[in-house]
Amino acid sequence: MDFTVHFCGPTVKQLQRAWQEAVQRGQSRLIRHLSALLEVGAGVRVATVAAHVGVSASTVYRWLHAFLLQRWDSLRYGTSPGRPCKLTPTQKERLKELVAAGPQAAGYPTGCWSSLLLQDLIYREFGRLYNAHYLATLLRNLGFSYQKARFVSDHLDAARRRQWLQEEWPAIVRLARQRGALLLFGDEASFAQWGSLAYTWAPRGQQPLVLTCGRRKAYKVFGLIDYFSGRLFSQGQTERFTAASYCAFLASVLTRTDRPLMVIQDGAKYHTAVATHEFVAAHADRLQVYQLPSYSPDYNPIEHLWKNMKKRTTHNRYFPEFALVCASVEEGLSYFQAHPAEVKRLMGTYLDHMAGLDLAA
Repeated sequence: MDFTVHFCGPTVKQLQRAWQEAVQRGQSRLIRHLSALLEVGAGVRVATVAAHVGVSASTVYRWLHAFLLQRWDSLRYGTSPGRPCKLTPTQKERLKELVAAGPQAAGYPTGCWSSLLLQDLIYREFGRLYNAHYLATLLRNLGFSYQKARFVSDHLDAARRRQWLQEEWPAIVRLARQRGALLLFGDEASFAQWGSLAYTWAPRGQQPLVLTCGRRKAYKVFGLIDYFSGRLFSQGQTERFTAASYCAFLASVLTRTDRPLMVIQDGAKYHTAVATHEFVAAHADRLQVYQLPSYSPDYNPIEHLWKNMKKRTTHNRYFPEFALVCASVEEGLSYFQAHPAEVKRLMGTYLDHMAGLDLAA
């Protein structure tokens, strides 16, 4: 016997909300129950609904009859006895492979895993329906952590990067030790007057607000840090970076030490300009320059310094006047210049990794 049932809009919305909550909690029986009611209310034949949710037609009629008489009381289920189903060790290993490969490899149209996607993946692959709130614990137990992704250029030359790490880098370190030179990683950073935003603790439901002047002006800094000691050389300016200002910075560093300088830098235009090459050639007795592989900021540990400089000097801070951001940045630079051990700490695992390559060579 076929008949048609239509639920009013508010009832449909409430059924949909209940279905979403049941999915989050992993309540498989309630999910089937609510799915059946929603499909019948959408005009689907009872026999088809029964096939979709995996129950008999008489069960669908019973659920519908109970809902029409008892409404929401008919959707109450007690707690299932016994422990919930778990994945076997083999299934857990397979799940690790699937999660590590990413959502798109599993057929989802996104690059980020969410609890609901993971819940669907586990149910699809292994027939186990987990509470969405438990999935974070499950993934941590499998060796995963919730992290922010980072961009990696599709222009990376893996062979060139490998050559630099395994051959050029160890040779540079050996030469620096033989010459008693400072081995300096160089880079530049801009610190905007409008500040920078970061996570902080605040009362629940009250997003922190930070004033900003909105002026598109920034204090620019040249920096060099010594791989061996963590010593920091820096020079701030308000003008844009140029080959002339870069050469002036290198000249000032040469006056601050009598040791040879071996500088490792990226391929910024002012690093590779004709004027820069001429300056380096004119000071070849004390200054040597080496280029990092293209698109390899992860090989430059000074990036960690810039990140912590912004955390210390501009995050969640208001600078109504440009002089204030300049003063804040200079205070931060002075702190790290006075604490080279802190700079080495910021380089952290990078130093351990690079030292391992050096020793292996």
